[in-house]
Amino acid sequence: MTTLILHSALRWLILIAGFWTVINAISGISQKRTFSANDNKSSLFFMIVCDLQLLLGLILVFTNGWFDKIKAGMGDVMKDPVNRFFIVEHGIMMILAWVLVHVGRSAVKKAAPEKKHKKMLLLFGIALFLILLSIPWTGRPNVGRPMMRWF
Repeated sequence: MTTLILHSALRWLILIAGFWTVINAISGISQKRTFSANDNKSSLFFMIVCDLQLLLGLILVFTNGWFDKIKAGMGDVMKDPVNRFFIVEHGIMMILAWVLVHVGRSAVKKAAPEKKHKKMLLLFGIALFLILLSIPWTGRPNVGRPMMRWF
């Protein structure tokens, strides 16, 4: 239960870091400013919290019965909207977002100075969009979860 609470709470840090990074990219492009230490810190923090979230998510897959449902057969998983969302849709989209964050960090580091903010906006923006789509927001039919889980 503690892992699920941490996983739920960490989403807010991910959203803050993601928006911080995307806003830095937008302001860097619009103000035509050079890539700064703050830009680098925002993307590094975004990557770190995404790494922690992936670790917690994997722990949940293997300790909360999700992996047992996968082993029992994907046919049954796909028939149940809750299982399909958490095992397939949520899992795949969040892993794609995680990959984009890592690719984004690497691409921004290697980019020419005048292209860093554009790469940052593109890759981290898509990652943030996937994250926003994949969160089981309260009010979402079948899969909605509380905005914050408590101990």
